[in-house]
Amino acid sequence: MSTLLAEHRAVGAFNFVQLELAQAIVAGAEEAGTGVVLQLSQNAVRFHGALAPAASAALALARGARVPVVVHLDHATDEELVDAALAAGVRSVMFDGAHLPDDENVARTRAVADRAHTAGAWVEAELGEVGGKGGAHTPGVRTDVEDAAAFVAATGVDALAVAVGSSHAMTERAAALDEGLISRLAARVPVPLVLHGSSGVPDAGIDGAIGAGMRKINIGTHLNVVFTGAVREALAADPAVVDPRTYVRPARDAVAREVARMLRLIVGGTGEGRA
Repeated sequence: MSTLLAEHRAVGAFNFVQLELAQAIVAGAEEAGTGVVLQLSQNAVRFHGALAPAASAALALARGARVPVVVHLDHATDEELVDAALAAGVRSVMFDGAHLPDDENVARTRAVADRAHTAGAWVEAELGEVGGKGGAHTPGVRTDVEDAAAFVAATGVDALAVAVGSSHAMTERAAALDEGLISRLAARVPVPLVLHGSSGVPDAGIDGAIGAGMRKINIGTHLNVVFTGAVREALAADPAVVDPRTYVRPARDAVAREVARMLRLIVGGTGEGRA
């Protein structure tokens, strides 16, 4: 992960649930000619019933890709799942203790970071609450700059997800980010900043956030919107179809195109946001 971050102004990190989405993410990265982070969340692991099916597939895709692909465990609140991912060969993990009391979040995150670093893995954590479930656009849902710096110093994590105005699971790209806060965080926090909830942020907002200091851009729901829309179109065009390949293939292709487009934005910028 560190190498990927060093080579680009920011990196795109895309969540997948099923194999076809993972394939589309890697294909999009290959089309764009840039590295990518392939993310598997704790919720996706729960959907599959175990870590191995999806993690093994992701690691196999990464090994066969023509561009660098980092497999990342996203939003894990279960420390045993983090340990299982490390044992399986995943070398980038996020421990999400943001729901815990501050002292417990620090202690447990530090313990996870120590174990992950021993395994040679990169560790992301979260401080404060990334918006969601109502309140993403209220002034109170923001990460404090000094708290963030102290948290990184106390835990030894390699990256920090911060609350700056985005929200998880948005299907409309209408979130307005606090670029001033991002700039202050980037100046004070000595590790890369991670933007969760990027599906709800328009292109210019993503460009501006990267210009202000964001280094990892997480996208999940937006790909689900693209995939589902393409499936609906294919089924509407031929209501008699029963072979899943007939409607999954165009959906996979549509996601690959969108991943390539977004990676070009993330890596190169559009000039529409902040310089």
